[in-house]
Amino acid sequence: MSLIRYIKNKDKVLVLEMMREFYSSPAVFTNGSEEIFLSDIENCINDNPYLEGYIFEDKNEIQGYGMVAKSFSTEFGKPCIWIEDIYIKEQFRGIGIGSEFIKFISDKYPEAIIRLEVEEENEIAVNVYKKNGFEVLPYMEMKKE
Repeated sequence: MSLIRYIKNKDKVLVLEMMREFYSSPAVFTNGSEEIFLSDIENCINDNPYLEGYIFEDKNEIQGYGMVAKSFSTEFGKPCIWIEDIYIKEQFRGIGIGSEFIKFISDKYPEAIIRLEVEEENEIAVNVYKKNGFEVLPYMEMKKE
């Protein structure tokens, strides 16, 4: 079982490296940018009320990271926790860290609806999420910048 803890200042460089790898992979639709990655990390460390960042580690070895964003869903009438990032280093995949993180967040926010986005082609992740009780929503999401 991994230790799940908040991202700290000392983790910045490693989290930045993991974000670069994650956002350049087929698991993510957008590529992000250094500016966005650094902002995300700073907001995790500086107690932003809308964003939390976590490190997964075992025996002082960093296995990956996760980030969640907090909001309220009028659609469901309750707080909403968006799992924004789950990144697990390749050598630690398939041992249940993602499921541990989902359980950790579900236990921390039992009153909230938990949501996430996943690329359909990322079948391994889709199966992990389904195994953890997630279901596909039947609508399109849109954005405006």
